[in-house]
Amino acid sequence: MRLISWNVNGLRACIKKGFFTFFEKVDGDIFCVQETKMQVGQADVISRGYHQFWNSSERKGYSGTLVFSKKEPIFASNDFKAGREKHPREGRLITLEYEDFFLVNVYSPNSKRGLVRLDYRMNWEDDFREYVLSLGNKKSVILCGDFNVAHEEIDLKNPQSNHCSAGFTPEERQKFSELIRQGFIDTFRFKYPDKKDCYTWWPYMKNSRARNVGWRIDYFLTLGIPTRKIIDFKTHDDVFGSDHCPIELEICV
Repeated sequence: MRLISWNVNGLRACIKKGFFTFFEKVDGDIFCVQETKMQVGQADVISRGYHQFWNSSERKGYSGTLVFSKKEPIFASNDFKAGREKHPREGRLITLEYEDFFLVNVYSPNSKRGLVRLDYRMNWEDDFREYVLSLGNKKSVILCGDFNVAHEEIDLKNPQSNHCSAGFTPEERQKFSELIRQGFIDTFRFKYPDKKDCYTWWPYMKNSRARNVGWRIDYFLTLGIPTRKIIDFKTHDDVFGSDHCPIELEICV
C-alpha cells in the first residue's frame, strides 16, 4: 500500500501549480493533505476513484486537512474528544478507520514567531498523544502529516542557530520524543537512520530550497505495525507547488 502526505500551503494555489499532475502520477492508495486553507466547494477538487474526507477550519483561508482514499473506510471522524473545549476548530485532524488500522492525518499547531503559541501547543500535544494512544489500544495506527517540529539536530540544516526557534524548541522536541517512547516509529529514520540533508520544508526566504537549507517536519509514524512491513520511504523533494514537498510511505498492512 502506498500512502502520500503533503502540506500544500493552500490547496487552491497548489492546484494551479500542478497538484493533480503529481496526484495522478503517484497514484497513492491514501493521499493526505494538510493546510488546505479552504472550505469544501471553493474550488473543483475532482478525484475520480477516491473518497474525500475534509476537515476545514472555521476560520476561512486557514489550516485545514483533507484525505483522499481509494478504499472506503469503516468510519471517519474529525478532531479528537479529549480537551475539545480547549481547542478551536482549526481543521487539524482527520481519522479514518480501516479493517486493520487507523489512519490519522494531522496538521500540528505552529508555536509561531516569538513562541506566542507554545503553551497552547503543549496542551494540544498532550491531548493529541492521549488520543492516538487510545486508538493504538484498539488496532494499529498510521499517523502522518506536518508535525511542525524537527525532532533531532540531523533533521534541520542549522540546528545551532535554531535551538529556540518555533519548531525546534526543547519543549516541542520532547513532545515528539514522548510519542517515540510510547512505541511510535519514525518510518523515515527507521529506513534511513543516518541520512543527512533530507528535508521536507524550506523557508521561502534567501533561496533556501535551491540551497537545500531546510527542515524535516513532515512524518509518517506507525504504531503496532511490525517493522518488516515498512517497505520504503520516499521524499519527493523534486515536486514543487508548496514550501513543503510530498512524502511517501510504502507499507504492508
